[in-house]
Amino acid sequence: MTRLEVLAVEGLPEVHPGDDLAELIASHSKLESNDVVVVAQKIVSKAEGRIRRLRDVTAGEEAKRIALQLIAAPDPRVVQVVLDESVRIVRSERVLITETKHGFVCANGGVDHSNVPGDDAVSLLPDDPDASAEKLRAGLAELSGVEVGVIVSDTFGRPWRVGIGNVALGIAGVPSVFDLRGLRDDVGKDLHATVLAVADDLASAAGIVMGKTERTPVVIVRGFDGGGRHGTGRDLIRPAVEDLFR
Repeated sequence: MTRLEVLAVEGLPEVHPGDDLAELIASHSKLESNDVVVVAQKIVSKAEGRIRRLRDVTAGEEAKRIALQLIAAPDPRVVQVVLDESVRIVRSERVLITETKHGFVCANGGVDHSNVPGDDAVSLLPDDPDASAEKLRAGLAELSGVEVGVIVSDTFGRPWRVGIGNVALGIAGVPSVFDLRGLRDDVGKDLHATVLAVADDLASAAGIVMGKTERTPVVIVRGFDGGGRHGTGRDLIRPAVEDLFR
């Protein structure tokens, strides 16, 4: 692999519940075999109807208590939605970090106000990001006639570094990691801990083109050779026994 191209898919309309993402993407792009299509979680959630209206939410006492401890002083109903999407609270002072039902540890359980029409609407993560990626991959293959990989991505913060970066939540037709353990480096030393998160790398590269305000929620990464290996987003969730912060 000597060259990668990262190409924004332009001209996509606002996505609504029930929209066919595969048809929208295929009609606005010319896909090639082995392309990796990186799709922002937000439009996947919109198409799947993963939107909640705060007018339909009643905040419980725990949500009200947590809201008072957070820097941004959010609407307690937003906190309630986060709790509804979570299985564990990791931190609830100044910022709200939770573990989602999928196993992701992230800010606000992936619940987000941005890029969702309506003052009282928030988006939720897809129920099953891997299934969402696989469904989109199958649809794109049928419409375009070529096999592609799909990554459903979202921006996550990082505990040791400033800023957010795109990561892979759902994966289909793309390796999740390259495990180099057991191989030797360039000077002949054994590799004991080198596992490359290649799906996250691809998502991060796409994030540079995707931006947060560019209205380009779909990006094609061209030239990546996954060696025929397929992974899932679940592969990238660190097991609890290896979690140094648990």
